Amino acid sequence: MPCSAPSTRPAIRPRDGDHSRTARGSHPAPIELQIGGMTCASCAARIEKRLNRMPGVSASVNYATEKAVVRIDDDATAETTGGSGTDAAALIAEVERTGYTATVPAPPAAEPADPSTAADPELASLRQRLIGAAVLSVPVILLAMIPALQFTSWQWASLALASPVVVWAAWPFHRATAINLRHGAVTMDTLVSMGVSAAYLWSLYALFLGGAGMPGMTHGFTWIAQPGEAGNTIYLEVAAGVTTFLLLGRYLEVRAKRRASQAVRSLLEVGAKDAALLRDGTELRVPVSQLRVGDEFVVRPGERIATDGVVVSGTSAVDTSTITGESVPVEVREGDAVIGATVNVGGRLVVRATRVGEQTQLAQMARLVEQAQAGKAEVQRLADRVAGVFVPIVIVIAAGTLVTWLVIGAGTAMALTAAIAVLIIACPCALGLATPTALLVGSGRGAQLGILIKGPQILESTRRVDTVVLDKTGTVTEGQMTLVDVAPSPGEDAAEVLRLAGAVESASEHPIAQAIAAAARRTEDGTDSAVAADDATAANRLPAVESFSSVAGRGATGVAGRAVVVGSLGLLADWSVRQDAEITAAVERAGENGMTAVVVAWDGQARGVLTVADSVKASSADAVSRLRTLGLEPILLTGDHEAVARRVGDEVGIREVIAGVLPAEKSAQIEQLQARGRVVAMVGDGVNDAAALAQADLGIAMGTGTDAAIEASDLTLVRGDLLGAVDAIRLSRATLRTIRGNLFWAFAYNVAAIPLAALGLLNPMIAGAAMAASSVFVVGNSLRLRRFQSIDPAVVGSRRSTNERSPR
Repeated sequence: MPCSAPSTRPAIRPRDGDHSRTARGSHPAPIELQIGGMTCASCAARIEKRLNRMPGVSASVNYATEKAVVRIDDDATAETTGGSGTDAAALIAEVERTGYTATVPAPPAAEPADPSTAADPELASLRQRLIGAAVLSVPVILLAMIPALQFTSWQWASLALASPVVVWAAWPFHRATAINLRHGAVTMDTLVSMGVSAAYLWSLYALFLGGAGMPGMTHGFTWIAQPGEAGNTIYLEVAAGVTTFLLLGRYLEVRAKRRASQAVRSLLEVGAKDAALLRDGTELRVPVSQLRVGDEFVVRPGERIATDGVVVSGTSAVDTSTITGESVPVEVREGDAVIGATVNVGGRLVVRATRVGEQTQLAQMARLVEQAQAGKAEVQRLADRVAGVFVPIVIVIAAGTLVTWLVIGAGTAMALTAAIAVLIIACPCALGLATPTALLVGSGRGAQLGILIKGPQILESTRRVDTVVLDKTGTVTEGQMTLVDVAPSPGEDAAEVLRLAGAVESASEHPIAQAIAAAARRTEDGTDSAVAADDATAANRLPAVESFSSVAGRGATGVAGRAVVVGSLGLLADWSVRQDAEITAAVERAGENGMTAVVVAWDGQARGVLTVADSVKASSADAVSRLRTLGLEPILLTGDHEAVARRVGDEVGIREVIAGVLPAEKSAQIEQLQARGRVVAMVGDGVNDAAALAQADLGIAMGTGTDAAIEASDLTLVRGDLLGAVDAIRLSRATLRTIRGNLFWAFAYNVAAIPLAALGLLNPMIAGAAMAASSVFVVGNSLRLRRFQSIDPAVVGSRRSTNERSPR
């Protein structure tokens, strides 16, 4: 049951209507744009709507990542435009006509800048305005709230302090409002600018034309709007306080978004910066960007491996935690593949580069995380539609509030206060941030744990899944034959039986022969690690073999000091070897248990039975148990015989086993389960399970994350461990639960706050603080996903708790 080489994995065709699995090359690559000037979800909705009006264009604009992903149907575009087509320049021009900026993002730098020194102009500007606004606004708010501090002509001092806040600190809101109005649009900035300007302009009217400017004027602070004489009331604390609170909210929001989207940057930053390139036997230190496929480079203990490659010489242990999350170093030797950005913690290695630049596994992971973060779940699309029409509705409600209070005779001050509160409190920022921030953090945390989520639509799939189909070979089992038992005949020495069998089998390439030979070498070396000793040295400790002969499908013979026969009972019969009842019974027992029995004989007598099987992974039984805890019913699907499948199923605790299934028939088995009403997840290695992974409602690819596996699956597990599948489902469900919680609170906040504001039960300044707090709450709730822990103790940063609640 040897696995195919990763490079031969077939591309997998997507299910009908499933664009997340589109095979490489079947559609033009999407165009990604970096969008500038967006301030809320309604901005993203406007840009998305304008782009989607272009012929043949399908666009998705993400407010949290500030990016647009655009797919272009070349045929539809050519028909509409007369063959001129649509390119990035046309898309950028359309975005700019909408009132925003757009650029094609630069490729990730080979040597990313130090984040501690990298300047962020937007954050720097917001920080300056926030500090200035806070310094000037605090005295204004204190003077308005505490009558004892209101000295003679205090209102004019408040005007002097509040004016820079309203004009300079709030300038981003005013500027965005003006730009949007020129394009006939309203956004969150429109609400803020209108509310702040109304409060400030009315204060100017009251100071210069009303009675509020008279020396000795005082007024107290109330949590709710109060009827009063409009000409004697000023709202400078509202104008300054709202501006400060909203700047604080936006600053915290932008900073949190930057933290949430650090996954891609952190992935790229773990890579090596340079490599010791071998040229004519001389080491030359060069930047990683100069490496080419086929170059050989040296990796000393403690250094990062510069790029994906194959070990040419040397043996060592490699820490792969940066890529797979596994904390236990992996032993490597000549011929083994290594991954760029992992750390050599043992001996000196010489590595030949096989993939460089954007083809490396590290770059693929970063690209996958970016794609997942740029997408939208269905729940987010609903929120975006609401946010797109929300601002105009709020303006209508605010106008209606103003008119209603005036009609019922409450006075201009009361009417104006309630209308401003409606404008301020109703900003839909939290709606726009609910899904993207959770997806940013969840997908980034998944990448750290070796889990790659293909897109946000996958989150909904994990919630519905009730059945998980597990491929046997390489998923539940190790995928390679190992020696399970040595049963010598009475009077024979088990070590001698294994030693002579291993000597003969060492000359064969058959997987069963190699398993026996490896076990014999380990016994001779006195170690449990097949990699710990050099193979050539270990082989020399076994007896030399002469006259080796292999009999296809039956075994092998050779002379290793004795004439040894290793193979089936039929081969022994051909050599007239005597077989006793115990040997025959041992062979039958092995067959009944789904294992392969190999008989060893010399000098015309059977001397013992070696039992070989594909061993079950140490974590598989625990993983199956935890899948059940998540509400999933595991099913084992394999092409092996019934006895083999039953043995593995019993060992890991799987009750339902489907055996003897050809690779081409696996997808039909998934269809049958779906026809019975089950929602099926398929876990496989992406080789023989291609069609089944595509057919399943949720495809999870195990293994090293090669191109074919990544294209095929909804979730890709970089580490080849079934506990990774448990973590993937737990993380997906936790992320979805966070999204749903965010949306609930965002909707509930607006539904509850707008009526309170319209009824005059909210001071506009308190409304501004509450609106800013709602956005910060949503982002903060999403950032909790950064603390998600793996259940696998071998994963870096994991912790296991016996009373851990499984996310559902």
